[in-house]
Amino acid sequence: MAISENELQKEKKILHKVNKLLHSTLDDLGKDVSSAEVELVEFKKMMWSDSHSFDVGEVQQVMAATSLEADKFFQKQKYYNSLRKIKDKPYFASIVFKDDEGTIFNIYMSLTYLKDDNDNNILYDWRSPICSLFYDYETGPCQYTAPGGVYSGVLKRKRQYKIENGKLLGVFDNNLNINDEVLQEVLAEESSDRMKNVVNTIQQEQNKVIRNLEDNHLIVQGIAGSGKTTVALHRIAFLLYRLKDLNSNNVLIFSPNNIFTEYISEVLPSLGEANTLQTTFADYLESFITEYKGVESFTDFVSRYYSYQEDFPELVEYKQSDKIIDDLDAFLDHYIETREFTSSFYEGEKNKNIVEKNDLNEMLHYKYDRLPFFERVEEIADKICSQFYKGKMAKKKTFLKLLYEHSNFKKDYPAILKNFFLSEYCRFPLEKNYVQSFLKRDILHYEDALLFAYVKGRLEGFLYEGMIKQVIIDEAQDYNRLQYIIINQIFRKADFTILGDIHQNINPYYHYDSLETLQDLFPGGAKYLELLKTYRSSPEIIDYTNKILNLKHVNAIRHKSNKPVVIRKGVGDLKKRLVGDIRLLQEQYKSTAVITKDYREAEMLYDLIHDEIDISLVDANTKGFHKNLIIIPAYVSKGLEFDSVIIYNDRNNSYKKNERNLLYVACTRCQHELYIYN
Repeated sequence: MAISENELQKEKKILHKVNKLLHSTLDDLGKDVSSAEVELVEFKKMMWSDSHSFDVGEVQQVMAATSLEADKFFQKQKYYNSLRKIKDKPYFASIVFKDDEGTIFNIYMSLTYLKDDNDNNILYDWRSPICSLFYDYETGPCQYTAPGGVYSGVLKRKRQYKIENGKLLGVFDNNLNINDEVLQEVLAEESSDRMKNVVNTIQQEQNKVIRNLEDNHLIVQGIAGSGKTTVALHRIAFLLYRLKDLNSNNVLIFSPNNIFTEYISEVLPSLGEANTLQTTFADYLESFITEYKGVESFTDFVSRYYSYQEDFPELVEYKQSDKIIDDLDAFLDHYIETREFTSSFYEGEKNKNIVEKNDLNEMLHYKYDRLPFFERVEEIADKICSQFYKGKMAKKKTFLKLLYEHSNFKKDYPAILKNFFLSEYCRFPLEKNYVQSFLKRDILHYEDALLFAYVKGRLEGFLYEGMIKQVIIDEAQDYNRLQYIIINQIFRKADFTILGDIHQNINPYYHYDSLETLQDLFPGGAKYLELLKTYRSSPEIIDYTNKILNLKHVNAIRHKSNKPVVIRKGVGDLKKRLVGDIRLLQEQYKSTAVITKDYREAEMLYDLIHDEIDISLVDANTKGFHKNLIIIPAYVSKGLEFDSVIIYNDRNNSYKKNERNLLYVACTRCQHELYIYN
């Protein structure tokens, strides 16, 4: 709702004052940061030039003082950079809140805070407690929680602003409901190469995830286009603001692929925070499994299935199943129980030191049984060094060699995993040569790498990452239960935010009926939340994609576009038709994607049309691409969105009934206009 002319003039005066204060603060802070940088350099020179005359305690004091000065400088520099980000758009919303004592607060919301000379807040960071009122309530009774307690009152007004280059272009009073003018304006915008922050349009259901501080672990089921990834990134920014002992290096995001990592790379910096650590699960496997040259990516793993290059899908399904976890555990329990040292041995000058078999087995199965199996052997070697060489570790390698020589086991994980597949514990009877064929590869298949990592982790311990305090897992539905068990072992002290959609599962071998089944994997359980509104696609596209999976619960927030989904059948001259449709869509939209079922089809189409039209071929390893016009396989397009999409479906490689989820993923990448080549 537009405001009165009188109110508009008041708002212009407020903006003028804020602009003046902001630019003045930037000037002063810029000079301060520059001089502080010079002072820090001089301080370091002074402290370290005299360090040779300090004792150990004084050196530690010098280091602590230098670190403190550096922290002060970097905090000041971070704030200065945050203010620079808002100099053209100082704020995006305001609320008027009257508390129960009758005090009225006029709160202007921004990406960061700004104070006047009297230390009064002029702009409030959107993450501050009182700003939650803007996202959680319509006008009327309300309350918010802050470190001092719960504060109640009445929300008198909610207002949003369109500001560009420091000028006020529009003001709206509203309740920020789903028909809100600003939200619809944002949704109508064309997509960009990178995901943007959405602090001005966060909805109530999203805000409940972003600001949740009560639960250590969150599991979020969100339908396509509900903003799961955006919510995850804004949650990270919120946690970095509210948790004082948390910084970007304490947060790890598991992404589906490297394209997605690049796509989200600008959100946190736009919110004034440094990008966090990011990885894919295949990257983790590759760092842990040093016995092979590499590990197949998840994208290549699913590609084998959808391009029908997998000879034994039933075996892969077993390798991905929950059943194999129980089978592996039973096999490993038996393996550990039946391993032993088979004989005593002598070591040392003239064989004067005897190491008794019974003592070794007592240590292996009782004294050190709290440790992973091969860690026990390391501990035994340490114990022998302590006993015979007064703790000197120079002989440890010798003892380890002797221990393995006088036992019925070796630290050979490929052999151990091979023995599992050839044992009675494996539910698939397999020939030795066949097992060798998938365990003797230079690049270990993804499904085998999961099992290999679990066996190795159980027998020698997983690489504990104690520095990580928050773990975000996107596209959670594509991870099987074994992966979550492994992740929990690696990040034992971390809190988790798990986000996914069971309808967008592209792992053809593993399916969840509900992500709620993951709750028991996390200490103390996990809070389960749902995002039920979609902000990406037009109602016409939502209606079409619902039919793919027989869904009825999707709520489309965009206004109708009056552009029905276009079905192309019997296209005749494929090249002519495809180039024509692409050019038509390019005239109307900034970004268009041609999405194929697999990479082979993507290559075929690229070869067909790239001589007539400037188009990019994208796979999971592509870096630095622009979204304007691309050809991309469906399983690589996860998490991305485009203004317009052409779904190419070859009659000789059509989506089968059990591949509907992949088609659903492809279609739900589209915002405005969808073409189906069928």
